[in-house]
Amino acid sequence: MPTVRFGKHPAKHDYRTLRLKDYFTAALAAPPATFDVLPRVYQNLQVPLSNAAQTLFPIDGNDRLSDCTIAAVAHATTVFCGLVSALKIPSDPAVEKRYFHLTGGTDSGLASLDVLNDWHDHGFSGEKILAFAEIDRKNHAHVKQAIHLFGGVFLGFQVQEACESDFANQKPWTPGPLTKDGHAVFATGYDAHALTVLTWGSTQKATWGWWDECVDEAYAILPSQARNAQFQPGFSLAQLLQDLDQVAGS
Repeated sequence: MPTVRFGKHPAKHDYRTLRLKDYFTAALAAPPATFDVLPRVYQNLQVPLSNAAQTLFPIDGNDRLSDCTIAAVAHATTVFCGLVSALKIPSDPAVEKRYFHLTGGTDSGLASLDVLNDWHDHGFSGEKILAFAEIDRKNHAHVKQAIHLFGGVFLGFQVQEACESDFANQKPWTPGPLTKDGHAVFATGYDAHALTVLTWGSTQKATWGWWDECVDEAYAILPSQARNAQFQPGFSLAQLLQDLDQVAGS
């Protein structure tokens, strides 16, 4: 298979980071048993299904650079824009420019939290996110709910030894001995057995057992596109922003 790279630093934690569990109450409806946002994005953008993932979610230099965190941001940006029928595929130079800006010019990889804070404060490819919140990784219902409501989940994981070979052989990621590498991807769907993530110019399945063993951080992202009613029918942006303000002020 082509050479691929990782580049996510160990998970960082900040007490100021919003916690999704603080406002996901028992009154929230259960997530659907199966969900994937990609068919809706593909339909909205009218891209041929035969190579939709490769067209919309390129490798973004992650075969040459340890820029997986920025590649995940780029993939999320395309999903969020696609949900409101807008085509935006950040270019490789845009990804690399942001990556080297945040690393100070070295190919050193990045911490997810630093990337998300920069995305919120300064934007990426002309798109600023409104907020992000850390997900309790042990709560699968919250993970599913975040994918369903927000159009995906930004996640980081400790890389298992078979990660690259399973990707090359189109096999789901499963638990296994861990390496010292970290990787960031954007999850777009799930069912009872596995999640779907975007990485290295393609989609990849990963079991829930893999999630429990390897994922060390996960975040729900509230993009600016949520202001558009097309983003999520029945989604109350005003109520969520009020909730986020309450959490931030507590």
